[in-house]
Amino acid sequence: MSVTAIVPARYASSRFPGKPLALILGKPMIQWVVKRLESCASLNRIAVASDDERILNVVRSLDVEAVPTRSDHLSGTDRLAEAAQKLGLTPTDWVVNVQGDEPEVDAAMVDSLVRTALEHPDTPMATLAYPTDDREAYMDPNVVKVVTDLNGRAFYFSRAPIPHRRDAGPEPLRFLKHLGFYCYRADFLQIFAALPPTPLELTEKLEQLRALEHGYSIQVGLSPKDSCGIDTPEDLMRLESRWHKGPS
Repeated sequence: MSVTAIVPARYASSRFPGKPLALILGKPMIQWVVKRLESCASLNRIAVASDDERILNVVRSLDVEAVPTRSDHLSGTDRLAEAAQKLGLTPTDWVVNVQGDEPEVDAAMVDSLVRTALEHPDTPMATLAYPTDDREAYMDPNVVKVVTDLNGRAFYFSRAPIPHRRDAGPEPLRFLKHLGFYCYRADFLQIFAALPPTPLELTEKLEQLRALEHGYSIQVGLSPKDSCGIDTPEDLMRLESRWHKGPS
């Protein structure tokens, strides 16, 4: 059994074309993501999957495995599944999915995710959440929330503010902000990518709901840090502002 991080990186983003190659302090975003992953003790292998030669050439220059993939994938998970097959992973290997627009990914976060997956081998996939009482994030539909059972398995993911506290309390409501990092057992990754979309998934536009609706469990680990992916050029400007004295 080994643990491989695969980074899906797409050039043709509608909101930010060429995003993985956008420069942050003079270096392409994808380089920052790979650099952060290289410090993760839990990873045995790192690869970047893309359908764009410009991205793949940058990855090769970093001496990181570059996996060419098809250009017709509907999601990063589909690209991940194709790359896992091309890498020849065994069914019992684990695949960590870190998107190419997460330059603030932290080794402690990835190690926590992998530990969560390995400690719950009966659950075929794991993800991360960050406990917070940030009211603005709680109300923001762009921030995904997750609720779990007492054993840390996901009940539901939503863009709505969950859980809802009926009676007002003296303290801010603490909730779990979902972070979009996943760890899949390699055989389940292929199953998941082949599952048909589900009603709640299509309503909320949250792919992870497909697993729950088809009856599969998702183990939720707690992240020691928050993370903000880069979706727009404005996000990139804010990141550079935070990093002006050096990356966090």
